[in-house]
Amino acid sequence: MIEEPGVTCPYCGETITIMVDTTAGSQRTIEDCFVCCQPIELTIEIGPAGEIEMITAESDDA
Repeated sequence: MIEEPGVTCPYCGETITIMVDTTAGSQRTIEDCFVCCQPIELTIEIGPAGEIEMITAESDDA
């Protein structure tokens, strides 16, 4: 299932919407902010029932 949660960009502070395929399980990916174009490192934890438990958004240089 595809969900579209909002995350806050660690660079500019804007909330952006990302697409998460919860059937893929927990994942780590890099998405560019749609506002400031900086790379955001996303850690997405998916629970056993296929729900998003946590999303962490960090600057790529952290």
